[in-house]
Parts: sequence; structure tokens; C-alpha cells
Amino acid sequence: MLLLALDTATPAVTVALHDGDDVIASSSQVDARRHGELLLPAIDRVLAEAGLKVDALTGIVVGIGPGPYTGLRVGLMTADAFGLALGVPVHGVCTLDGLAYAADLEGPFVVATDARRKEVYWARYADSRTRLTDPAVDRPADIAGRVAGLPAVGAGALLYPETFPRAHEPEYVTAAALARLAAERLAAGVELPAPRPLYLRRPDAQVPKNYKVVTPK
Repeated sequence: MLLLALDTATPAVTVALHDGDDVIASSSQVDARRHGELLLPAIDRVLAEAGLKVDALTGIVVGIGPGPYTGLRVGLMTADAFGLALGVPVHGVCTLDGLAYAADLEGPFVVATDARRKEVYWARYADSRTRLTDPAVDRPADIAGRVAGLPAVGAGALLYPETFPRAHEPEYVTAAALARLAAERLAAGVELPAPRPLYLRRPDAQVPKNYKVVTPK
């Protein structure tokens, strides 16, 4: 097994290689505006660090969000392109699940990432491997009663201490955590989600209301 894992659902552009036993190379950079510029060089870098060629890959793991439209699609389209070019499977993993796995907490807790517009993408977890709720997007104040008293991880939790007073790192997901979680689940025979995005809301760009269709004469 040689899995290439990547995620662009948060400001972190993160890539890792997993050889079936553990992560052998990884790279993470935080830059919310340069996902498209940073991702392919990061893939080249981790392959070079491991001394491997791209045709050695046996599978791709990609974070499916939830996340903002622009950043999230960079990782998903890149994963699809590699999968098609190499003829290898592409597996999705919820980005929040990767953060929960990296947090390695016992007992119930919350993962929350920044959804902008003064909202968070979030879910509750029983432990680092077990999600209790579907990913959702809400204003922190609207979910305060549902997360009260629980530890929380992620940039969204750190942004709103009034709702998440027990928030702490990790702030962003790492591909290393995604790779370890995916490898663990694949080894156990668990079917991973399709590599399709969890946007949870419509993109900001909209067709103007007074848009006029131009037809040829």
C-alpha cells in the first residue's frame, strides 16, 4: 500500500504519504489564498522526500470537507486527476474526522472549523474515531447549548471562545492524520466515502437576478 493523502478544505494545504504501516513523508502550509499554487509542489516534495515516483501510488485519500467551495475543489479535482491518470482508487475522508483523529481525545468532544460568515462547520464526536452527528454549518451562538461544556478542537472553535471555552489545538487538519485514519479503516474493511464535496451551503457566486439571455438572431 502507498497512499497519497491531501486536504485543502481549510487554510492548510496538506499532503502526506502512507506506506501501509505509517506516514513516511508529509508537508503542511497554511495559506488560505494559494491552495492551487501550493498543492502540486507539495505533492512533488513529499514524493521526493520518500524517494518515490508518482506511479508507485496505489491509492489517493482526499479530505471532502466540509469547507469553502474554492479551496475544497482544488484538492478534490487534484485527487480525481491523479486517480484517473494512475488508475488507482480515490477515497474520501471527512475533514472533521481527520481533525478528530489527530486530537486523540477520550470522551465526547466537538470539532469546529471556520466556515466564514461568522459560522462554523462542526460535528460532535464520542471519541477520536466515532462521529455522533452529521457535519453541519451554523452560527456558534445557535449551537451553544448543544456543545456546552465539551472540549473542542479546530480553528472554528478557537475563533469563538464564548461558545467553545475549552477549545484547543489542533487548529487545522493534517494529511498525516487523514492518511492514518484512512489506512486504519481500509485495513479493517471499512468502505470510505466517495470523493465528493461536503459544501453544506451554496457558493457565494450567484447568477444575477436580472440576467438576460442573449440569443443569436
